[in-house]
Amino acid sequence: MPIQNSPYNAFATLLTSSGHPVSPAELHGLLLGRSCAGAGFDVDGWLIDAAELLEGEPQDNVRNALIGLQEMVKGELTSDDMTVVLLLPSDDAPLTERAAALGQWCQGFLSGFGLNSRDSSALSTEATEVLQDLAAIAQVQDALEESDDGESDYMEVMEYLRVAPLLLFTETNKKVEPAAKPSLH
Repeated sequence: MPIQNSPYNAFATLLTSSGHPVSPAELHGLLLGRSCAGAGFDVDGWLIDAAELLEGEPQDNVRNALIGLQEMVKGELTSDDMTVVLLLPSDDAPLTERAAALGQWCQGFLSGFGLNSRDSSALSTEATEVLQDLAAIAQVQDALEESDDGESDYMEVMEYLRVAPLLLFTETNKKVEPAAKPSLH
């Protein structure tokens, strides 16, 4: 039985009914990407980036949903749980739809990260590889087909995408340790 009231479907309905033909997955990816690049959690900055993707100023109901989404992402990235929940179609949606949403999520993430990254040359090799993986995933979204193998591949990619943002967020938000003061004896 399809889940009609999944968070993804609810957000998709809200966006579509408000005249924003944008995927919730791409919007969520944009938010996570910008947050992981070091943009912080300033609501105004997020709403400016979101308005650009939405191609217009969001109405109050969409604006409130965007603020709520940011609060959720902030909680996920700053908590000790180390868990990110991706805003994707539910498991009962066709695999092709879920795979397309994964690609859209990756595209959004890369856009958000690219727009807000201060110094990508300072990224570790591991972080650079994660960004390259996201770019590759964004391109192969149509390669998954309805089968047990396709389902397994989708789940593997989704699990990877739940940890990738945490690695990037941790790396770009490292606290610079103050130099130890020499002790005077």
